[in-house]
Amino acid sequence: MPNTKNKASPDQPDLRPTLMSRYLFPVIIAALLVVVAGLWFFLNRPQPAAPLAHEPAVAVVAAPVIPKAAPANMVDEQQCQGCHSAQVKDWQGSHHQLAMQQADPQTVLANFDNVQFKSEGERTRFYRQNNEFWVNTPGADGKPADFKVAYTFGIAPLQQYLIDVGDGKLQALGIAWDTEKKGWFHLYPGQGVNFKNPLHWSKPSQNANFMCVECHTTGYKRNFDAATNSFNSQWNSLGVGCQACHGPASNHLQAVAGKSDLPHAGFDVDLNSKDATAEIETCARCHARRAPLGDGFTVGKRLMDDYLPSVLTRELYALDGKIKDEVFEHGSFAQSKMFDKGVRCSNCHNPHSNELKAPGNGVCLQCHNPAGKAAIPGIDDKGLQAKNYDSVEHHRHTEGKPGSQCVDCHMPGKLYMGNDFRHDHSFSLPNPVRAKTLGTPDACLTCHQGKAGDKVTEQFKLWTAHDAPQAARYDESLWLIRGGQPGAAQALYEQLQRSNLPAIQRATLLAELAGYPSESALKLASKDLNDPAPQVRESAVRAVSAFLPPAERQPLLTPLLNDSVRAVRIIAARNLLGASRNGLGAAQGAWEKAIGEYEAVQLSLAERAESNLNLAMLYQASGRNAEVEPKLRAALLRDPDFFPALVTLAQWLEASGRSVEAKTLLGDGIKEHPDAALLQHTQGLALIRAGQPAQAMAALQKAVKLEPESAQYRYVLAVALHESGEVDKACAQLEDLLKRQPSNRDARLSLIQFYLDSGQEPKAQAVLQAWKKINPHDVALK
Repeated sequence: MPNTKNKASPDQPDLRPTLMSRYLFPVIIAALLVVVAGLWFFLNRPQPAAPLAHEPAVAVVAAPVIPKAAPANMVDEQQCQGCHSAQVKDWQGSHHQLAMQQADPQTVLANFDNVQFKSEGERTRFYRQNNEFWVNTPGADGKPADFKVAYTFGIAPLQQYLIDVGDGKLQALGIAWDTEKKGWFHLYPGQGVNFKNPLHWSKPSQNANFMCVECHTTGYKRNFDAATNSFNSQWNSLGVGCQACHGPASNHLQAVAGKSDLPHAGFDVDLNSKDATAEIETCARCHARRAPLGDGFTVGKRLMDDYLPSVLTRELYALDGKIKDEVFEHGSFAQSKMFDKGVRCSNCHNPHSNELKAPGNGVCLQCHNPAGKAAIPGIDDKGLQAKNYDSVEHHRHTEGKPGSQCVDCHMPGKLYMGNDFRHDHSFSLPNPVRAKTLGTPDACLTCHQGKAGDKVTEQFKLWTAHDAPQAARYDESLWLIRGGQPGAAQALYEQLQRSNLPAIQRATLLAELAGYPSESALKLASKDLNDPAPQVRESAVRAVSAFLPPAERQPLLTPLLNDSVRAVRIIAARNLLGASRNGLGAAQGAWEKAIGEYEAVQLSLAERAESNLNLAMLYQASGRNAEVEPKLRAALLRDPDFFPALVTLAQWLEASGRSVEAKTLLGDGIKEHPDAALLQHTQGLALIRAGQPAQAMAALQKAVKLEPESAQYRYVLAVALHESGEVDKACAQLEDLLKRQPSNRDARLSLIQFYLDSGQEPKAQAVLQAWKKINPHDVALK
């Protein structure tokens, strides 16, 4: 955040940033947790029990003795069939059962009869050798080579193939088989995915050991060996079997045999609990966009003990929360009224066959019916309208035609992986009028495009003309917030004051608070440190830390070092790292334990370049300097093209007095990847530190040209131009940045100062007054 010292008057804050101090280390490297391409996410909102007004007098009785079970182990899943034949019958042939199989003539669906496929400038040949399946395709070095197909992945509408490349590494081939059209197709068409691209099948982002296999097997462990840079991955069984959801069954077998008296029949998780949390979080381990916090998961623990779920970021979701990138189902469902009312996955889907529980609109009619009563126990049907939803009067479309099915309007979707259509699970209401304003997807406008869409929009206005006005909606407020519109800060604060806001939406809005700092913002973030939902608490820690320096955030964050959920404990510890140097008093022990958990998380993900970088940053901040460089080099060993690690290593070498090594490292990186914006940006900063502003400016400008949407690169270029005396050009860069990102606070405040420096006070006042309309209580305006 720029310096907010008031130099001239309350309306003219001194906002001039200092290039050398602010950008010695690029913002992009300050990662707190691993966030990688397959990562992804949600957590339920458990409600605290209502306290009794007066404690009644009760007789003192002995507490029941609950048998203590030995740790359960995985068993051969064939033992389940004797007692659970109906469930096994449903499961057989399902997407879960066939999620991953050994590649053989019975499981491989694609054409391997010596056929060739050319895409993205690369030629691939598919062929067989007896009962083995092989691929001849460019590998990591760009040279064609022969690779054996080890496993199939999925069965419909596409089947992928995992390639064994040695050292236990399985890579997901970027060419898949369309099981409906019976043909090969590229998963990333038109994106130039050759052997130099991070999405190429040979790259770390396509490593199946880390990215894929956990959700296609039962009892999976990656078992990465950092010393040999190899995997010894193991699983109990291929496919998603009984124990993938119910947990290890050894104690269950003991219980049903009458040899023990354990709760939940010997399982560590009760999927039939009245509280839907256990079931939903069990499904979310795979059906969510999330980052792992270890190697595998622990049955019976909360989702955020083992994963970090994503919030509704602009990259993953539209403003109204509809799916944008491939996020699976959980993040959408967590926003829905269904979720809030206690609906769980198995109310609609048979968890063993994966099929819907009724054809057509039958699933929805379990609750949305003329009686207005949910036919499913445990669902809160208060407020459910009693009417005939399966009628023309409701859906306004001809029976049997598109638009007459509930999913057509309330579960629109998108194609992912080329041909896999995924339905949005937020169960939103279509509104073409609002969608046009917000620029969000809409079921009506998707079907009725062009002039037909205009007619539908006008008709929709007539249909809803007499509807009662609604309070400010989440999506409308987010449109103001992310668009830097007048009233944005107030809209943000008002949304966070709602008591009925879904936890994932609250966590998302907390992430926006840093751009709208004020005393109100800090109070709201501080209050949510005690929210019942772990995802909200985790996001609140980040928000509070954005407002306060380490010493001042200490009293607010130290209680969370003992949070019941690991993801919250470790983010609190990471954000107290600065304060810990001076000691945390009575909380020091809790902090050391929690920061140890954070380190353990990163060590458990040692195969990832991101985790090694996180460890290097942790060790540098902790004064463990001897361990910094080895971790940075380990990061580059895992992924030589992971530019944040390369940049950090170059800066570490420079700061250590090894400027020649740093210059060579960065120069070699640029020679190999001349179009890498981060490397050009870093080169510019290095040249500024070396006292070569002219050469620095060329590099900084190239970074902006390569990634014109990057706020960081354009902002730094503007600061460099300003410090070199080219104020008009600096202002032009900030003006362009604000056109692209109107809510960018640093750009606005710096532009005010730049205008003042160049004697353009009217322009400065115009920008200042505009910001006052956006956030009148901004701390920089006092």
